[in-house]
Amino acid sequence: MIRLPLPTPERTIVPYTLQAATPWPEPTRPPRWNRVALAAAHVVADPLAAIDPWVEAAIDWEATLAYRHHLWRLGFGVAEAMDTAQRGMGLDWTHSRELIRRSVADARTVPGAVVFSGAGTDHLAASPATTIDDVIAAYEMQCAAIEAVGGRIILMASRALAACARSADDYLRVYGRVLSQVREPVIIHWLGEMFDPALAGYWVGAGGLASDAQHRRATEVCAQVIRAHASKVDGVKVSLLAAQKEIALRDLLPSGVRMYTGDDFNFAALIGGDGTGHSDALLGIFDSIAPAASAALTALAGGDRERFDRILAPTVPLSRHIFAAPTRFYKTGVVFMAWLNGHQSHFTMLGGQHSARSLVHLAQLLRLADEAGLLRDPPLAAARMKTFLALHGITG
Repeated sequence: MIRLPLPTPERTIVPYTLQAATPWPEPTRPPRWNRVALAAAHVVADPLAAIDPWVEAAIDWEATLAYRHHLWRLGFGVAEAMDTAQRGMGLDWTHSRELIRRSVADARTVPGAVVFSGAGTDHLAASPATTIDDVIAAYEMQCAAIEAVGGRIILMASRALAACARSADDYLRVYGRVLSQVREPVIIHWLGEMFDPALAGYWVGAGGLASDAQHRRATEVCAQVIRAHASKVDGVKVSLLAAQKEIALRDLLPSGVRMYTGDDFNFAALIGGDGTGHSDALLGIFDSIAPAASAALTALAGGDRERFDRILAPTVPLSRHIFAAPTRFYKTGVVFMAWLNGHQSHFTMLGGQHSARSLVHLAQLLRLADEAGLLRDPPLAAARMKTFLALHGITG
């Protein structure tokens, strides 16, 4: 029996007993699921690099790519260089481009491995002088770079576009130009302002989303872009943490275009679906719950909805905790989980983001991960947590 002294929000220290490990099965061959499931994967920082981590990035390429192989073995496709990889919060375009090149190359060595990679405009500084033509050129450059290494594209939301667009027409122009040039269908990513405040008002122009009516207008514009270029759109990933908003857009999609849920609060119900439909998935939380999610998706593909729901039910509180406001700091919880589970040797992050969540928050994360059966080696997790607690003055 392993006990840990964990802090609580009431400033008390309460002993917690870890349960035994859950033996999640690892597929012996690529599973056949009835949902497309992509995991947005984190990157592993290099803690030995002689850099200033707030302003420079250094990546442990071996550990980073090993984690992608872990996800591929469990049946997931990888969504590369996305916000889970700290894109725009420590990971710049130069490092993103190298990450994409390496991931796409490694995927070729794994039968059935899938990679979609984020193309954005993050090398373009958003300023009052930025123009719509600048945004188009920036998207074109990153899309070309991904296609040059044989990659598939996720068209990420653009801070620069959000800053300079004055109306929905600007979005229609930008996406129309970019989509007309891509070689293969892309995934469009609508990232909500809870993930990135700079993206407030996306699709509708200056002024932000001040009402439900304006959000409905944003949904209509996004759907208009997709309908006009349906042959160039594999699907749309919606990260709004609001199931009904996702479903509203899903209902507007043309046949053959997928809805990839990015709702880390309501993913289980949206993937499972109901009589009106279901969503496929592109989720950051899959990075942390991959063994359980793989087993759940296998059960769903086999017609066992009850087991699917039973497996994912305890992962939802964990996900809601990791993605709690300020949601943009969820990456800290994702990397903490990877460290507890032995996928990396340290708990440091690009941009110093390992300091973005409190000790109390991370202690509760451990409790919830344990309750969901997601600590694959409880003695290792306990040893690492004790080290972390000692650094914060808690021993015993």
